Amino acid sequence: MTETTVPYEDGLRSALADPEEAAAYLNAALEESDQAVFLMALRDVAEAYGLGAVAQEAQLNRENLYRMLSGQGNPQLSSLNALLRTVGLRLSVEVEPA
Repeated sequence: MTETTVPYEDGLRSALADPEEAAAYLNAALEESDQAVFLMALRDVAEAYGLGAVAQEAQLNRENLYRMLSGQGNPQLSSLNALLRTVGLRLSVEVEPA
């Protein structure tokens, strides 16, 4: 009997299509305190929804979206909010545990 494997990226994108999973993934990336890590995680989430569709719905230029989500990206807050809302998420602020 041959076992079928699924490429890691396919399984990840499938999981990240669930907003709860996407939120947990992004929060874990934020814990790294590295902007590049967070932006790459956000790109994974956007890819789970289809970058072209996300760009169109968020009213962002697709090329700018790719740049924004690169390791060297520096998105504006309005662009970040638009992207997150498109995939069913939002930014929030919490009190730092003592």
